[in-house]
Amino acid sequence: MRPHEFWQALHPSGNYPVEVGHRDAFPAVLADGRQLLLPIRALADGRHGLASLIVNQASFAVVDALASDLAGRLAAYRPDVVIGLPTLGLTLAAEVARKLGHDRYVPLGTSRKFWYDEALSVPLSSITTQQAKRLYIDPRMLPLVEGRRVALVDDVISSGASIRAGLSLLAAQGIEPVVVGAAMLQSRRWHPLLTELGMGWPERIAGCFATPLLERGSDGLWYDQTERSRVASAGASSTF
Repeated sequence: MRPHEFWQALHPSGNYPVEVGHRDAFPAVLADGRQLLLPIRALADGRHGLASLIVNQASFAVVDALASDLAGRLAAYRPDVVIGLPTLGLTLAAEVARKLGHDRYVPLGTSRKFWYDEALSVPLSSITTQQAKRLYIDPRMLPLVEGRRVALVDDVISSGASIRAGLSLLAAQGIEPVVVGAAMLQSRRWHPLLTELGMGWPERIAGCFATPLLERGSDGLWYDQTERSRVASAGASSTF
C-alpha cells in the first residue's frame, strides 16, 4: 500500500490477520470487527514500532465511522460539550460533537491570539512534535464549559502528555471532564502518566480501538510484544 492510500477504507472483519508478524502495516480492529490498516512507524531505537493514524488525512468515510464509534462510547457519560485537543484531535472532536447532537464544540489551540490570557494556558508536548508549545483555551469559550459535563477528545493517546496538558488546563479553571475519548489508544505507554493524575483516569478513557507496542523480530517482521512468543513458536507470519 502506498503512503497516501492508508486510512482511506475500512475492511471487512477478518480481512487481515492480527496475531501474526506484520511487514509494513497493522490492522486495527473496531468494535464491529471492521479493520483499518495503519502504517507501522519505527521508533528511534529501530527495534520498536507503533501503528500510526493521521486522522485529518483519512477519508470522510473513515472519519465518519470513527466519530460514530466514539460518539457511541461517550454518550454513556452524557457530555454537555465536547472539547477538542489540537491539532488532529480537532477534526475528530467536531464530528463527535455533531453526532452527539451538539450545535458546536470547543477547540483548544496552540496559536496565541492577541486577546488570549497567558494564565489560561499550559505547556504542551507530544510524541509527534519536538518544538515547545503552549495549550490555550479561548477566554470567550469559558462560559460554554464552566459547570458543564465535558468530554475531552483527541485523535490518538500515545504517551499521554497531550491529554495530561488538556486535563491540567481545564483543572486550572475548575473543570474536570467526565470522560476522555480518542480514536486510537496507541500501546499502553500513556497508562502510568494518567494513573499519576489520580481520579481513576485510566478507567475513564474511551477509544475506538487499541494498538500494541510492536517489536521487530529477527525475520524483519513486527510483532505485538505480548503475542510474540506464542506467534514465534507457532511459526505464523504475514507479509502485508
